[in-house]
Amino acid sequence: MTRAKVAVLISGSGTNMAALLYAAKQPECPYEIVLVASNNPDAEGLTLAHGEGIATFAQSHKGIERVAFDAIMQHQIEKAGATHVALAGYMRILSDAFVQHWDGRMLNIHPSLLPKYTGLHTHQRALDAGDKVAGCSVHLVTPELDAGPVLGQTEVLIRPNDTAETLAERVKIAEHQLYPRILSAYVSRDKDPEWLVAQVRERAMAQPGADEVSSHGMPCFGIIGGKKFAYVSVDHHGDGKTALLVKISGAEEQAMLIDSDEDRYYRPAYFGDGWIGIRLDLGDTDWDHIADWLAKSWRAVAPKKLTKLMDVAGEF
Repeated sequence: MTRAKVAVLISGSGTNMAALLYAAKQPECPYEIVLVASNNPDAEGLTLAHGEGIATFAQSHKGIERVAFDAIMQHQIEKAGATHVALAGYMRILSDAFVQHWDGRMLNIHPSLLPKYTGLHTHQRALDAGDKVAGCSVHLVTPELDAGPVLGQTEVLIRPNDTAETLAERVKIAEHQLYPRILSAYVSRDKDPEWLVAQVRERAMAQPGADEVSSHGMPCFGIIGGKKFAYVSVDHHGDGKTALLVKISGAEEQAMLIDSDEDRYYRPAYFGDGWIGIRLDLGDTDWDHIADWLAKSWRAVAPKKLTKLMDVAGEF
């Protein structure tokens, strides 16, 4: 099993990082921790991670402009080979550039039932509001603070005599249970053929006049009454790959793409030099890039009348 590589960012004790780390010790866990990084060189969690044999990195953010500091962190994350980032008590507002780079691949754990109580002092705010339940949420990170899509939540009952401190203790237990489970499910979908096909389908069917059929046992997308512009190969002929097959200009482009990234691009069997296979199951698929490939492949087979209408529409 190829496991997703996760970098965890912390600022303090790192208890949620520890929960993720120890869950990753189970052989069936679909991710591994490849780096624990912090903006606080004195963060206790760094010692724990180092003691468990995990690579660590620490750099104080003080005196460094935000974008420049995030670039330092990004370099370390990429050097570690991470495909995903998990924020676990990382007390820094991230730059838009950093968030955009990890769009769809960065998760955060927050101690409230979002969208309630974004930001700080969540437990006291829940108590002040007279809530019956509090809890925690795991969500995707977007530029707006604590506003990304929620992937999972756990409710924690509020007791009559609770203080912010006693409530926080129980919510923390819930966080440690929730985060590894949600991270496991999320990184697994990047290799789940059903999910990958659905992502391609959404983008392929957005092309004008597109339809879907099954061809040679593969989902196939073409123009109604016309030629095909994309296939999704799922373990075709037992090759173990989930890949998008799209049209290209010929053997020269095919060779150039394979030379540029032989792990991602390949010559699909039985399709010839006019097609390229693009692996979707590597865990780091750029879906905007896939949408561009589908649009380019669609244009290669679309009737001129249809492409001219698209060109005219694009002028407005």
